[in-house]
Amino acid sequence: MSASKRDELVQKALKAFYRDGFHALGMDALARETGVSKTAMYKHFRTKEELILATLRLRDEQFRNWLIRRVEALADDPRGRLLAVFDVLGEWFAEPDYRSCMFIKASSEYQDRTHPIHGAAAEHKRLLFAYFEKLAREAGAEAPERLARQILLLKEGAIVLAHLHDPKTIVADARAAAEDLLAAAGV
Repeated sequence: MSASKRDELVQKALKAFYRDGFHALGMDALARETGVSKTAMYKHFRTKEELILATLRLRDEQFRNWLIRRVEALADDPRGRLLAVFDVLGEWFAEPDYRSCMFIKASSEYQDRTHPIHGAAAEHKRLLFAYFEKLAREAGAEAPERLARQILLLKEGAIVLAHLHDPKTIVADARAAAEDLLAAAGV
């Protein structure tokens, strides 16, 4: 399988796993969904879990790049960017194929903290935390690490609740809570 075919497989698998979940989607169904035979898949990925890890790496790269680009397009200063996170989430929640967070799903389906898939999900959240901490530090927060953890916690909660309830209300409430957190942090 060529690199471009491999990339195409990972992209199609990402969409299928995001929609259906990891355990629920077997390799036979994945082969039908992607148009790639199981034999061809196993030539590039020794296990389904290796394919899942490849999809998580791709999703991490795509999502973080998109989030940061959108946040930086919406606000010029660090304080505004911390709030813009929630505006950007609102854009994501409004997408017709929004199905919550792939990393939350992965950590739920692979709960052992030592499992590589759980680790990939945790790493995604760590990288988002690092971005929020950088913004909090630049904004002059009294305790930037604490504020970054709080923003991440608020963001994660908003993702889950937007999947369960009215996304517009959730975004408005999360943004208002973020404003309170920033004020409490001296930002």
